[in-house]
Amino acid sequence: MPHAPQRRWELDALRGLMLVLMTLTHMPTMYSLPTGQPFGFVSAAEGFVFLSAFMAGRVYGNRARRDGVDVMQNAFHQRALKLYLCQLGLLLLAFTVIAWLGVHNRQGGATGLLEFFFIDPKAAMVGAALLLHNPPLLDILPLYIVLMLASPWLLRRALHRGWAGVLSVSALLWLAEQWGLGLALYELVGLPIPYKDMGAFHWFAWQALWVVGLCLGARQQPLPRIPLWCVVPAAVYAAGMFSWRHMVGQDPMPGVPAVGMLLDKWSLGPLRVLNFASVFVLLVSFGPWLKQVLPRPLPLELLGRHSLSVFCAHIVIALFTLAFFGSTQVVRPWSTDVALLAGAFAGLFAVALAAQARERSSWRPVRVWRSGPQVR
Repeated sequence: MPHAPQRRWELDALRGLMLVLMTLTHMPTMYSLPTGQPFGFVSAAEGFVFLSAFMAGRVYGNRARRDGVDVMQNAFHQRALKLYLCQLGLLLLAFTVIAWLGVHNRQGGATGLLEFFFIDPKAAMVGAALLLHNPPLLDILPLYIVLMLASPWLLRRALHRGWAGVLSVSALLWLAEQWGLGLALYELVGLPIPYKDMGAFHWFAWQALWVVGLCLGARQQPLPRIPLWCVVPAAVYAAGMFSWRHMVGQDPMPGVPAVGMLLDKWSLGPLRVLNFASVFVLLVSFGPWLKQVLPRPLPLELLGRHSLSVFCAHIVIALFTLAFFGSTQVVRPWSTDVALLAGAFAGLFAVALAAQARERSSWRPVRVWRSGPQVR
């Protein structure tokens, strides 16, 4: 009988790094743009979604093999419910306190974030509760929730019939989104919410990243060794994209939208997918060596271990910063922005430490073994 997989600290550390990069990007300071996408034309969002899918496949795939697919499905649904409740809490904060503060303080960064809410509050609130209206900063968890709800079916089918069919359909949906599948369906249905207010992430494209991560995580065998003929081109491509990003900025070729679409974040353009794949190949190839030569990043591991709490905290901090200090368009002394970031990270570590203390102090169920005494 398979045992529950042990927690891998390096995966927690990677998720912690993604949370740090997200915070630097979402906090409205002068450092937001320079620190965005530091590894090329690939952002922390891709890494966070892929890692979450990989860990979900690893944990829930093992659960399905050990306890059955029904237990696995219930576990997925419970996690999705927890994520949904977190999303409702963030929406409640945004539509009440942040909206009032934005108007009271005349901060366009906050009011612009909630533009559709001010235009049609009822449609915004109902749409947000149904995960159809997703304001900026609040559009990541809805994607995560929908993918979590779809994952039990994907795992169930893959465990019985293999991953070939699931991966093929996922790839076709990603390809169709490159040609505007999501917008076409939106126009066909005719929702009362503007398309741009349904969230920046194009779900038909991002599901592909999730499905690949879920597939790799659900494997019972470790990832295979990547051959040199694949590592070398990946290194060249990743280095080229890294240099391009830091020479021209986050817009790969200003004035040429066709190139921008190939590297588009929201629809996961093909060149962007290749950029992510090249970084992934390098990480898999050199990860074991990095684990040996680098010190264990305990602060990042702490953040990644309690990623949901830290993620929600970084959204709350970013929203309040927008409501009190304005967006990146507001000119502030560099010392003020440094203080804002220092306060934000202090808050994130405080939340992570509180979550860790609660985890350690919580009572664990007593397990009774037929052939021995009770143990904790």
